[in-house]
Amino acid sequence: MSYKTKRPLSAYMLWLNSARESIKLENPGIKVTEVAKRGGKLWRAMKDKSEWEAKAAKAKDDYYRAVKEFEANGGSSANGGGAKKRAKPAKKVAKKRKKEESDVDDDDESE
Repeated sequence: MSYKTKRPLSAYMLWLNSARESIKLENPGIKVTEVAKRGGKLWRAMKDKSEWEAKAAKAKDDYYRAVKEFEANGGSSANGGGAKKRAKPAKKVAKKRKKEESDVDDDDESE
């Protein structure tokens, strides 16, 4: 069974994945949220992001190519080709039926 390809990472996420360890080394004991905050500050301060933007563009092209191949091989694009929705659980009617049966029994006894 083949699954639809995951969406590609943005240039920022590609960069952050490569810079995460160095941020942790520079700031021992830093929380995950703080790593992301520092990464955001460093990313905004970067002057030349062309390397990461090129990698993101390549990943995006590869993604679109993989999606087209997936759909050509029988994948569905109608619902995103993802997992099927779970059916709604059946409504509980047992109590209602019991009540109706007892009402019918009461009617029979009164006759």
